[in-house]
Amino acid sequence: MIRGGDIAKGTVLLIKNAPYLVVEREFVNPGKGSAFARVKMKNLKDGSVLTQTIKTQDNVEDATVDTHDGQYQYSDGENHVFMDIVSFETINVPEQLNDTLKYYLKEGLEYPILIWEGNPIDVKIPQKMIFTVAESENYVRGDTVSGATKPIVTETGLTVRVPLFIKQDEKIMVNTETDEYVERVNS
Repeated sequence: MIRGGDIAKGTVLLIKNAPYLVVEREFVNPGKGSAFARVKMKNLKDGSVLTQTIKTQDNVEDATVDTHDGQYQYSDGENHVFMDIVSFETINVPEQLNDTLKYYLKEGLEYPILIWEGNPIDVKIPQKMIFTVAESENYVRGDTVSGATKPIVTETGLTVRVPLFIKQDEKIMVNTETDEYVERVNS
């Protein structure tokens, strides 16, 4: 059990026998009445989103979630296949759990895999990742406007808006929570 006031982003709660990952938490202390946390959660089984208000003194059941580090190997059309870096066993994460995951998985990289009741339920993606620009349109000198951007496609298929000076085959850093360009990376 965890107190409502102790809930933080990234906590996994058990609601109606389903694991929910806290994606946003807002603490509210009104002038009148007791303080509470407004929590936005994602169901780790079906991807649905739930917003709930929890008083800070109330207890909520937290889910026991194991984390295994896995090296991404490949996708077979139904599962993202990882190798557990400790036991070398295969971990299959169903693609249907998170349809946007394919844009952030790179062969050979290690990712934490959340496991609940023996089944993989999610893969934690780093907040910032480096991608190579696979497709980019060139711009004509003189077409520039302050802060102008263009869409590019990364090697994983992710579409990101970047400044006009970014060219094909360059490396860029992307905030994976917002899919926004952060900076150009010199390698």
